[in-house]
Amino acid sequence: MFGRRKKSGAAEDAAGEAEQVVDAVDGEDADDAAPRRVNLPPAPRPDGPWDISEVSKPEDGRVDLGGVFVPGVEGMELRVEVAGDAIVAATVVLRDSAVQLQAFAAPKNEGIWGEVRDEIATGIVQQGGVIDEVEGPLGWELRAQVPVQLPDGNRGVQLVRFVGVDGPRWFLRGVISGQGAVQPEAAGLLEQIVRDTVVVRGDGPMAPRDPIVLKLPNDAQMVPDGVQQEEQENSRFSGGMGQLQRGPEISEIR
Repeated sequence: MFGRRKKSGAAEDAAGEAEQVVDAVDGEDADDAAPRRVNLPPAPRPDGPWDISEVSKPEDGRVDLGGVFVPGVEGMELRVEVAGDAIVAATVVLRDSAVQLQAFAAPKNEGIWGEVRDEIATGIVQQGGVIDEVEGPLGWELRAQVPVQLPDGNRGVQLVRFVGVDGPRWFLRGVISGQGAVQPEAAGLLEQIVRDTVVVRGDGPMAPRDPIVLKLPNDAQMVPDGVQQEEQENSRFSGGMGQLQRGPEISEIR
C-alpha cells in the first residue's frame, strides 16, 4: 500500500498551512471563550463518517491508524503528528490541498461540535481573524481567515475550513487548507475522505475531548527526512492534548 513518497512544493505548502493554522488556533488561550451551551444529541450521519460498529470491513480501502481508519486515495501523502509519545492526528495531503483529521472522545448523549465551533471562532476573532459560519457539505462549519506569520517574518492570512462531526461518544474534527479551502472543485475529494473515515472510540472510559490515540500502520515505510518538531500549546480546542508536534511523514499511496 505504501510506496516511495514524492513531495511537491504545493503539497508541502498545503500541509504546512494546516499545521500552522491549527497551531495558531489551538495555542490561543480559550479562558475568555463564550460560555458553554447545552448541546443537542449527535445528528444522523447517513453518509459518514462512520463508527467502527457501522462498518463490516473498515480496513477495505482504508489505512489502519488504530483510532481511525483513513481512506486511501491514489497519490495522497499521509503525515502523522504527535503529542508527547502519542500519535494524535493525521494529515492527508492531496496535490495542493490538505485535510488534518483528529478524533476525540465525547459525551454519550450530546454532541460537542457546536461548542467547539464557538470556541474556535472566538479564538480566531481574538487573534484578529475573520470567521464565517456556514452550512456546508459536511454540516455546519467555519470558514476562516486566520492571521499567520509568513516565512519571511511578515504577517499574512491563511484561508482554512474547520469541519466537525459528532458521532457516538466521539467527535471528529477536520481542518481543510490549501486549494480545498477556497475552491469547491478541489474540496470534494477531501470532504469525501472525512465522510469515509471510520472512528474507533474503544470501550474504555475517556474524558470528553481526550484525543483518541492513533498508531502507525503495520506496513508503513518512513521517509528518510524523519521528524520535524512543531509545538502547540494546550487548549480546550485541542481536547487537552498538550504539545502537538509534526511527526513522521509516511508515504505516497498508489
